[in-house]
Amino acid sequence: MSGTLYIVAAPSGAGKSSLVNALLEREPGIALSISHTTRPPRPNDRDGEHYHFVNRGVFEHMIAEGAFLEHAEVFGNLYGTSRGAVEPLLAQGRDVLLEIDWQGARQVRMARPDCVSVFILPPSRAELERRLRARASDSAATIARRLAGSREEVAHVGDFDYVLINDDFATALEQMRSIVTCQRLRREVQLVRNAVLLDDLLKAE
Repeated sequence: MSGTLYIVAAPSGAGKSSLVNALLEREPGIALSISHTTRPPRPNDRDGEHYHFVNRGVFEHMIAEGAFLEHAEVFGNLYGTSRGAVEPLLAQGRDVLLEIDWQGARQVRMARPDCVSVFILPPSRAELERRLRARASDSAATIARRLAGSREEVAHVGDFDYVLINDDFATALEQMRSIVTCQRLRREVQLVRNAVLLDDLLKAE
């Protein structure tokens, strides 16, 4: 039985990474796929844990080799999900989660129509700006660029299966966990997972 591929997208500042990290702590059956990027590491970034940091030449070679399930350029930096990090886990029946932007999400949906997509919205534009400024890791120009880019991100919200508003963190987290629970209770998943039980229940006396 193949695992479920979850894709989670949001405009910068919506709280996507915080929600994903909290979900992974509470749902150990989901593996996070670590993306490759040409973005320079931030002070607290660790290679292989937050991203695989590579130069543009390496990234472009990987594109040419067909190594990516999806890839996109965002704010001048390249981001991509390697097939080798995702497909073997799914084949083993593990659930896998990708944190990506709308461009990457569109590519994944084309390659894996069975994926489950979630879009996270901030409660307001003012709160989105406040969260971006509270990071204190980006310049004013970068913040302005991210705010401008958020409109394009949000414009694609209708492409996703589920939409969450991250106003109250605890509520948004429980909603994400509910999505995972619902997926695991689908008929096709349950029939495979509980095949022995069903055989027993259907056994003739």
